Amino acid sequence: MKSILKKFIVPAAAVAALGAVAEPSGDRPDSTHAWAVHDPNRPDPVKVDAQPGKAPSDAIILFDGTEENFRKNWNDQKGNQTKWKFAEGFVTCVPGSGSAQTVESFADCQMHIEWKTPEGGDKSFGNSGVLFLDGLYEVQILESSNVQPSRSPWKEANYADGQAGAVYGQNPPIVQPCRKPGEWQTYDIVFHPPIYDGKRLVDPGSMTVFFNGVLVQDSFPFQGHTGWRRRLPHANKSAGKIVLQNHSSPVSFRNIWLRKIPSRFADTVNGGLGLKMGDVAALRHKLAGESLAQANETKDAVEKYIHLWESHCYEPNRETAAKIKATEPDCIAAYKAKKGSMASKHRRDAFVRFVDMLVSSGWLTKHSPIKKAL
Repeated sequence: MKSILKKFIVPAAAVAALGAVAEPSGDRPDSTHAWAVHDPNRPDPVKVDAQPGKAPSDAIILFDGTEENFRKNWNDQKGNQTKWKFAEGFVTCVPGSGSAQTVESFADCQMHIEWKTPEGGDKSFGNSGVLFLDGLYEVQILESSNVQPSRSPWKEANYADGQAGAVYGQNPPIVQPCRKPGEWQTYDIVFHPPIYDGKRLVDPGSMTVFFNGVLVQDSFPFQGHTGWRRRLPHANKSAGKIVLQNHSSPVSFRNIWLRKIPSRFADTVNGGLGLKMGDVAALRHKLAGESLAQANETKDAVEKYIHLWESHCYEPNRETAAKIKATEPDCIAAYKAKKGSMASKHRRDAFVRFVDMLVSSGWLTKHSPIKKAL
């Protein structure tokens, strides 16, 4: 038994090495996935620079601590300059002066914002909020550092769905990590607006919130737009201003940045919420042509064989199948001679895995000449 198991045990160092280098893809495309698993033809992510304590390089800086930057990105709700006060590195809401809202409208986004409530004051002190889509979807800001459990209708602390970190009026935070008044606090928010198809609600939208680094809202699906004491309908709009609420409390803000992110419905070719099987078929047709062109360009027999299989699996074709069969002898010869791409042991092992995958998924039989040769 031990001798059999040894065949399947790969040393940790070897696993790490394999994971660092791509190899021919795994399970094949299907009607809901244009790409194979680990498909080398799948586009790589765009590179961004993310340094500790700094906004990512693709972020929009909505407030960098300077008055000039705030004036550029924020107005009052009439489109005029706000009357909020500036200090070194932060801005403070002036009670009675109105809320601040972004100049630009946003849809799906990741937002970072830091805030603090003032020290002292009555129980309503430190009341504000970050509201999306023209003020319709709110994550609450409130002094909530000393919440005492109570069932009284006159409880000292605010109601659970109105505390800091709550999706206002709909969902309390999972836990309450609020710091004391006068201390800076952080929200990292992922916001997705509702999705409509005409007048039909396709998706209610959602909010994820990390409060001082702690998850307090986990992709919470909106139950309508948020409001005081009422259940309200969803908003049929895809983008809107972000609002920092003026609720008669001198709440301060700093270090605000935002990243525009794709809608969860944007990916129509990889089995997700926005799946469109026609888009999958169209992309597979395109990829089949590109892989066939790559096969025709390379002089390496094994690479040609792999590209031909890629093309055939994207879009099965008799002519491509015939080319695969015609390429097999040269491919086997290159593998045995350890020539070209097969000079590397790792690549030879990866090619064996590729062929085994074709067999296990039914594209090749275990009696195929290439399977027997390997």
